[in-house]
Amino acid sequence: MVIAVDFDGTIVEHRYPKIGKEIPFAVETLKMLQNEHHRLILWSVRDGHLLDDALDWCRKRGLEFYAVNKDYPEEDVEHHDSLRKLKADLFIDDRNLGGLPDWGEIYKMIKEHKTFADIYAERYESADSFENKKKKKRWFF
Repeated sequence: MVIAVDFDGTIVEHRYPKIGKEIPFAVETLKMLQNEHHRLILWSVRDGHLLDDALDWCRKRGLEFYAVNKDYPEEDVEHHDSLRKLKADLFIDDRNLGGLPDWGEIYKMIKEHKTFADIYAERYESADSFENKKKKKRWFF
């Protein structure tokens, strides 16, 4: 899959224009996805030296992107008046409806071809099952 990934608030905490602390497991998960032959595109509002800083931060952690703010590395975006929509299969962004799931859940969704709703349904079904088992237990003294 082609996966577009935001930087601020998704890979790192929001501290724009500074670079925040890494969100736990973000880089490791993205590298795992790359090892499974997914193409990662960095899709960020950063530009100029702020974008270069973000890319350097990623490179220092062994994370390279297939493309940055475009569909493929050779794409000429100079003729575009504004940023346009990418041709990606999936967008990982903290501005998603419902916010950003943790990176373990993101990986599970991609790996197991599950939706956000599937993951949360599983979570609540297992929690309900646990609560029901807990309620059935009776202690006699």
